[in-house]
Amino acid sequence: MVVGRVENITFDDKTFQATVHMAMEKRYAFPKDSSLKILTSGLLGDQYVGIEAGADDVNLADGDRITATQSAVVLENLIGQFLYSKAEEGGADGAGK
Repeated sequence: MVVGRVENITFDDKTFQATVHMAMEKRYAFPKDSSLKILTSGLLGDQYVGIEAGADDVNLADGDRITATQSAVVLENLIGQFLYSKAEEGGADGAGK
């Protein structure tokens, strides 16, 4: 379900931090301690920001900042890690022969 849109993304080259400005529909309220992560729809799908609702009694308001975030999973990195671990397993098996 779409509850908002990314309006702007900026990058601070001194802190190496990105800031994402989002416009959320007023009818949806999320607790102030919610967290965000970048997700992908399907293997080759579009990326989107997923919101995991927290449990705070106070909801997010205009201008609030969320710092609890997770980076996107890069498919190429996962494949590389998988192949590397398989090569390590094969190397260990082959060394004993």
